[in-house]
Amino acid sequence: MSNTPTIVLVHGFWGGAAHWSKVIVELTRKGYTSIRAVELPLTSLAEDAGRTRKMVAQQQGPVLLVGHSYGGAVITEAGDLPNVVGLVYIAAFAPDAGESPGGITQQNLPAAAANLEPDSDGYLWVKADKFHESFCQDLTPDEGLVMGVTQKAPLASTFGDTITAPAWKQKSSWYQISSKDRMIAPENQQMMSARLHARKVITLDSSHASLASRPVEVSALIDEAARATANA
Repeated sequence: MSNTPTIVLVHGFWGGAAHWSKVIVELTRKGYTSIRAVELPLTSLAEDAGRTRKMVAQQQGPVLLVGHSYGGAVITEAGDLPNVVGLVYIAAFAPDAGESPGGITQQNLPAAAANLEPDSDGYLWVKADKFHESFCQDLTPDEGLVMGVTQKAPLASTFGDTITAPAWKQKSSWYQISSKDRMIAPENQQMMSARLHARKVITLDSSHASLASRPVEVSALIDEAARATANA
């Protein structure tokens, strides 16, 4: 497919681009050769969206944006570029105009809300001894240990940053709900996915880290979105 989009993967809070490692391998096995993964500063929505826009602008041809967790808010804000042909949300925030990740979280608090703690510099962490049970309970304890030790904390203020013009109102979208998510309440994911009028919504019996625990199914959804946009 000559119009196959470049897949740009956008991570969320408490992780980096390497959280996509298993998905990258699966997409490569499916024949995708143009894959990028943004490394966000997690300092503000404006700066994170700006970094993503720069990555998108560097790509030749169409781009499919894929966001996990807070990365969904980033692709919602940054997805207005003309070469973005679709948005894929993986257990992700998909705020409307004027909404923030923090505001949506307050609608239905996630199970692991009590396991977050700020530091004296304004960064918000998942307690190291609670990371596995909070973020990725369906991964092995060793995988959870590594994720917890290498977590990338966001500035807490980023939770309150609001969306200006949501790209999902103009672009085709797909959504994966994690039904055992302890970081973004499944009820909030159901609400957001419903109002997207997504072309497809799937539900996985998975933790927040579905991109790591269920990479085959997540990659299949991304592949479906890429094929749909390539043939559009």
